[in-house]
Amino acid sequence: MQRPITYRQALIFVAIIPIAAQLVGSAFNIFYNVAHVRPLISDAQQAVLLRSIMWVNCLVYPAATIAWGSVVWRFQSILSQRERALPIPPDRLESIQRLAINLPWWMILIGGLAWLTCIPMIVIPLNLADSGLDSRVPILLTVSIIVSAMIALTHAFFALELALHKCLFPLLFEDVQPSSIRGAYPLTLRGRGIAWSLSAVFCPIVSILLLFYVPQPEAQRGLAFPIAVGCIAMLFGLVSAWLVGRLYGTPIRELKKAAQAVGRGQLDTDIRLLRADEFGPLIEEFNQMTRGLKEKESLRRMFGLHVGRQAAEQILASVPGLGGVEREITVMFVDIRGFTASSEGRDATEVVAVLNEFLTAMVDVVETQHHGMVNKYLGDGFMALFGVGDDRPQHADDAVDAGVSMIDRLAELNTAFDSRQMPPLRIGIGIHTGTALVGSIGSNQRLEFTAIGDAVNIASRIESLTKTVGATMLLTAATHRQLKRPHDLQPHAPQPVKGIRDPIVTYGLRESAATH
Repeated sequence: MQRPITYRQALIFVAIIPIAAQLVGSAFNIFYNVAHVRPLISDAQQAVLLRSIMWVNCLVYPAATIAWGSVVWRFQSILSQRERALPIPPDRLESIQRLAINLPWWMILIGGLAWLTCIPMIVIPLNLADSGLDSRVPILLTVSIIVSAMIALTHAFFALELALHKCLFPLLFEDVQPSSIRGAYPLTLRGRGIAWSLSAVFCPIVSILLLFYVPQPEAQRGLAFPIAVGCIAMLFGLVSAWLVGRLYGTPIRELKKAAQAVGRGQLDTDIRLLRADEFGPLIEEFNQMTRGLKEKESLRRMFGLHVGRQAAEQILASVPGLGGVEREITVMFVDIRGFTASSEGRDATEVVAVLNEFLTAMVDVVETQHHGMVNKYLGDGFMALFGVGDDRPQHADDAVDAGVSMIDRLAELNTAFDSRQMPPLRIGIGIHTGTALVGSIGSNQRLEFTAIGDAVNIASRIESLTKTVGATMLLTAATHRQLKRPHDLQPHAPQPVKGIRDPIVTYGLRESAATH
């Protein structure tokens, strides 16, 4: 397991990265200048040039390093308090966070001043040493120093950004994105592209063009030096391209992986990248989106537990508000016969446990096995709807099949109850097919997804009729006509039903099927 980086290691790494880039840039500049201007200067001028370069390295770079170290050292106190879990005033913490984001610009300021200081410290001694100095030499030295500075500072800027993302940001930004800090000025994606173009394209081309500004003597003319400059320029271009690729590629890759994970249903996906540029708000918005989706999914599941999975899906898919649509459905009412009387004298906890066990089994039969929807619980029974969740034309068959399966499942439950010395349960099932208004019914303050109409009332009456007929399950002639395949049913004599003028013909299971 990788050990977490300490704040001291982070500060050392952040401090060294720009210094290393400046040293490489300085080495290239010395090599380029000494070799390039040699045909234009005398041996004495060459000695002055080398001595000036030595003084620059002895004075300017140490001073710049001390200045840079003093800026980096400002993080020490805050990071030490963070490591010891000590409280930090919010305004002080935000100030250090702002400094961390702006740190590459401080490096540009210190490094840029150091590079610009090199120009007079090298050019002026040459002019003072010999009045015969070729006028092209100051121009060449000035341009080459500026070009080297741009290459070195750009590489240092990109490398420092990566070091900050890896080492310092995780220590300073525990619960906030760097992009939300006020007063910080991170380099934008467009600015980063422009900087890369200057470093990898413009500066190498200028370096090569300067070679033609100084004609080489016939004896020294060759391709070794131009090839060396070209190879070094290409190497700088590749390094800067790799740095920019890491700055762009890492967040894009993480966003892609996270989007794919969310697409697979992994709503707990969270992108743990700290960015101060445009990627910061994008990452934060993505994380907020996934948190919102997770909350909605949690709400959807909880909602489904209360109103039923299919009802929840219907409600969430429908237009909010009161109203519904008329459609042909099959309605089923189920009731436990004599449950109230049999519950007298029994512990309430035991009664509820038995009822929950029964309802769990019956809901599984209706919704999981036969495409129905348990719409509401009615004390010791429930109402189920078929043909509501989808446009299945065989919703009457689904209801009858569900009734048969419920009878079989009840037999299994009664066997289990008997082993626990509990009385068996008996049920009545009434089924009717007809037109009902299906949708959100209620008030503006509270809605209920259900079905209303004569079809519902008749199904309820048919369930009550099972006690009169002495059948476990009854269905109306209307349901019988809608069946798409044969079922083992037998007709019963027409029975009067409360609220309906004419007696209703019903069908029930044959004795062999009912006792199966």
